[in-house]
Amino acid sequence: MRIIVAIKQVPETKSVKMDEKTGTVIREGVEAIINPLDLYAIETALRLREKHGGEVIGISMGPSKAITALREAIAMGFDSGILISDSAFAGSDTWATSYILAEAIKRIGDFSLVICGERATDGDTGQVGPGIASFLDLPVASYVSKIQIPNFKSQISDWGTTLRVERLIEDGYEALSCSLPCVITVVKEVSIPRLPTLRGKQRAKRTEIPVWGRDDLDVDLSKVGVNGSPTRVVKIFRPKVTRQCEKVLAKDDESIKEAVDKLAHLYLRLLCR
Repeated sequence: MRIIVAIKQVPETKSVKMDEKTGTVIREGVEAIINPLDLYAIETALRLREKHGGEVIGISMGPSKAITALREAIAMGFDSGILISDSAFAGSDTWATSYILAEAIKRIGDFSLVICGERATDGDTGQVGPGIASFLDLPVASYVSKIQIPNFKSQISDWGTTLRVERLIEDGYEALSCSLPCVITVVKEVSIPRLPTLRGKQRAKRTEIPVWGRDDLDVDLSKVGVNGSPTRVVKIFRPKVTRQCEKVLAKDDESIKEAVDKLAHLYLRLLCR
């Protein structure tokens, strides 16, 4: 069983900054981590491999420093990783990113399952997982909270195996069956991520991670990067919160009485609205 996990390196939540002119996330010089929601996809893949055997491959698209996210995934237990990085891919929106990742997955080939996190914390769209499925023409189950693969056969070429999942929906859960290969996105409820081990970190440091660019993938360059992305950020601005308040210091009996009177008047005004 070959499982491919798409992970993303994102800015630390407190360090997220936007370029107001281009409408893109500023990544250079910003502390970066594995997208927290991708950790659940990583753990899900590792548990499936432990139960059914096979291989787990991580893929990530981003600048050269995103290789650290793949090394961390290898330290957690991945067999290998592939970085997709090229200046032509910079500024790709979710549609273009899905297209590029799908082409990379096609090149890997012979996979049984593609797993993604529910969404990325820097974009918060949840579109890439379903987008990959669309470009690969595969079934997709999103917001998966539980997985079961009954009677899995070891032959990768046997696509008759059924994947059973439970999806988290607005009013409960939904049970689905999908034939493999397919794409799923998982929510936090699916697992509890493990930590990298010392032995895993040592192996990750020694592992060679290939970098694929435009010359390695069968991509149409008119469909990637900023120019190939249909999404257009028209304007970015910081909302201004305007609040008027009055601060009353209650230091003695007189000021306490004044503060109580003002609060009482404010309460009455609110009741009369």
